[in-house]
Amino acid sequence: MYQTKQQSDFFSAKMLADILSLPKKSIESRINKGILVPCPDTGLFHKDQVIHHKEIQSLYESKWKQELKITPNRTYNLVELFAGCGGLALGLEQAGFKSILLNEVDKHACNTLRYNRPDWNVVESDIADVDFTLIQDNVDVLTGGFPCQTFSYAGNRMGFEDTRGTLFFEMARAIKELQPKVFLAENVRALLTHENGRTLNIIKDVIDKLGYHLVTPKVCRAMFYKVPQKRERLILIGIRKDLSNNSDFIWPSPYSRIMTVKDAFKAGELYETDVNKSRGQKYPERKREIMSHVPQGGYWRDLGIDLQKEYMKGSFYLGGGKTGMARRLSMSEPSLTLTCTPAQKQTERCHPLETRPLQIREYARIQTFPDSWEFQGPITSIYKQIGNAVPVNMAAALGRSLVKLLNDMETRGAG
Repeated sequence: MYQTKQQSDFFSAKMLADILSLPKKSIESRINKGILVPCPDTGLFHKDQVIHHKEIQSLYESKWKQELKITPNRTYNLVELFAGCGGLALGLEQAGFKSILLNEVDKHACNTLRYNRPDWNVVESDIADVDFTLIQDNVDVLTGGFPCQTFSYAGNRMGFEDTRGTLFFEMARAIKELQPKVFLAENVRALLTHENGRTLNIIKDVIDKLGYHLVTPKVCRAMFYKVPQKRERLILIGIRKDLSNNSDFIWPSPYSRIMTVKDAFKAGELYETDVNKSRGQKYPERKREIMSHVPQGGYWRDLGIDLQKEYMKGSFYLGGGKTGMARRLSMSEPSLTLTCTPAQKQTERCHPLETRPLQIREYARIQTFPDSWEFQGPITSIYKQIGNAVPVNMAAALGRSLVKLLNDMETRGAG
């Protein structure tokens, strides 16, 4: 059971594993060794047993409420690349930024942006065709989540031009042409180790040559930022070198508790009402029958042996945990990272209580989109748009940290 307002001092074994980024077996080992002692009546662990962990401390020392009061000293202009359906842009809007240009190549995502924010300047185009020199306004922040690509290693030293042909090159070109005070780039955690770390080293080198100081990159875990999901994103923050001595970027404080699927679907802290029924994919009848035997929080190994073999087919005899297969979410935990296809066999996202894939509005709530945010396009595109988005609440938390950074620059006369 996850913590609530009334139970914030107690943690389940699964909760501890998630918060501490440990396998559940590691927690079980500590229990077996007597390092962790569960309460006899509930099986939960009091905070006093785990408060020495910095992740637990951060929940009790949360400055979230204070940071909510951060507002811009003036209007800060935002340009966003690879904007998708607007998760990052919406969160930054909530933090106080004004979007002056959003670039996205997918037509359905662009239609979603235009439908919800008719006043936004949405440029539907391949980023390589966008001339950023036409933007007359000063750009305070440039953001974007460029796809992680393998770079060519032809030269001895990778420079800006050597990344040509990659989408990172296009983001670097936008930074070079717009000279924003700050940029935020987000990517998958795997970028840390992509090509044995060479890709990130190339990116760092290019950022340095563009004239920006790179804040030590951080993997932000959405579940710490009032998002009911275990999603992780690598965040890169760059500050223009002529401004970098005037202020420090301070990462946002975690929220005071961990949100769960129940928080997403039921009225409470996150939403005022229960989630509405909406469109969604459906299972074939036999798959639905098999999935009906999977318990909350369970997956294919929780099925009987005959059903395991039927469902997994040849994969049953292969190695690996394949923990995403036949996976049912739990109401009392954050959701697994949402994918672009909730009914795909490899990345199953079954509703906790009903035997069906998550519906569109459920998907959107797990990403903390407001219920008023309407998605455009066919259902497969909508799942993809939501699944690829930056969670809105995490984006807003990062946005407030960016606002504070820019406010500090203004206060110290660096703006």
